[in-house]
Amino acid sequence: MQTNLKPDSGNQSLSVDNKNGDSLSVPARTAQPADGVGGMEPDAPPTNRASYNSNQVEDRTENPSDCRDYFQPLRWGVDTLYLSYHGSIHNTVDNELKDLKALAQSQDDQELARAQYEINDHIFEVKDKGAGRFPYILEDKSFRLQIARKLLLPLLYGRVSSYFLAHASPRQAEASLRSIATHLGQVEPDESTSRIDLYVDFVSSVRMDGWTREAWVTRASAIDNYSRDQKFTGWAIGAGGNMIARLYNKTEEIKKSGKTYLFELWKAQGWDGESDVWRLEFEFKREILSQFRLSTLDSVLKNLNGLWSYATTEWLKLTEPNPDDKTRSRWPIHPLWAYLSTIDWETDGGVLLRKFNHQRTPSDEYLFGHMQGLLTSFMAKSGVVDLDAWLDEYKHCEGWRAGKETLWPNIKKDSTKGLTLGTGGSMQPSRTANEYARVLGLKTGSKRKRI
Repeated sequence: MQTNLKPDSGNQSLSVDNKNGDSLSVPARTAQPADGVGGMEPDAPPTNRASYNSNQVEDRTENPSDCRDYFQPLRWGVDTLYLSYHGSIHNTVDNELKDLKALAQSQDDQELARAQYEINDHIFEVKDKGAGRFPYILEDKSFRLQIARKLLLPLLYGRVSSYFLAHASPRQAEASLRSIATHLGQVEPDESTSRIDLYVDFVSSVRMDGWTREAWVTRASAIDNYSRDQKFTGWAIGAGGNMIARLYNKTEEIKKSGKTYLFELWKAQGWDGESDVWRLEFEFKREILSQFRLSTLDSVLKNLNGLWSYATTEWLKLTEPNPDDKTRSRWPIHPLWAYLSTIDWETDGGVLLRKFNHQRTPSDEYLFGHMQGLLTSFMAKSGVVDLDAWLDEYKHCEGWRAGKETLWPNIKKDSTKGLTLGTGGSMQPSRTANEYARVLGLKTGSKRKRI
């Protein structure tokens, strides 16, 4: 069976081959650029580490180790997924969420702690505010749920987190989300895919700032590059549009996002633990998916190869500019792009996390940061200069031995270093607290503390 996956506008078509007779997708390695980039047909089906054509891409396969240094794919898959379910909310659920939202708006810590809603094995935090016409927002580490009361809106608009998708397949995530939706109300049979992000993580010897904006041939109008602390971090193409591409340093991004769980997944695929890992990511919003008549998650997942091929051969290309040729569509494809565009989405994209906890527990840095603040405030209030000496005194006092929380040791000269407390003035920041902060990897303060 042969068919076409093409936008309803009809200007371009993406030919796709059906292996099983019931799918629209074809491995991206066999898909052809619609505008005939390079003007050549591929000589043989390339693999993830082979070229489209020997005339387009330098032959790097004589030495496999050199090829691996040039391009080493680590993982590929779905990074973020947005699904919506139409239906009507149960009255009991509506009333429960209304009461929990009121608790979330309370100034009392004990009431705030009760603003949780349990569904299956998920314990969701109920937010104090809604979003637009969705009055209720629930969130844990797996899902962010926006829940509506009006029939004109989807009952549930849900985001599947990238963390959960590192543990479960998209179909498993959808099954879990559908189970949540059926708990909330009466749900229609078919879900709608509002957005899907596809990614490839890889290591390469190519400098990602080794080309100019001109090398990107794209249908998008916005092309931006980014750096942090004088270090180039990536490109973004099409920002603000219905389709967006990002090529960025994922190891640098993890320093901010804290997604260190990716390290073990990369190492399982051969990462050396030191090389920068880059990510190419395409964001397909509903408007793009609907042009290809894709709505349900099943229909989208059956067409990942077609979507990736469209993204990397029609919507965006990385080229090697030829100043002697004014027709940019004839510029040769950059060798790195040839590798990236031939990822086969019908193959396994890498191992998944074995363990996962849905609950949103605070991080160690969050806890230690608050602990540092409390310690600093107490030391400033009590005039404690040497925290270790004070703790030693506290352990040996009567209150510690008796377990009486109301008994605290008197502030002695050993812990105050002979300083006398007054009603005003200032004291130097505690060197002991700063030392603890350095051990914990936290920022240390240099401001003088008022007491």
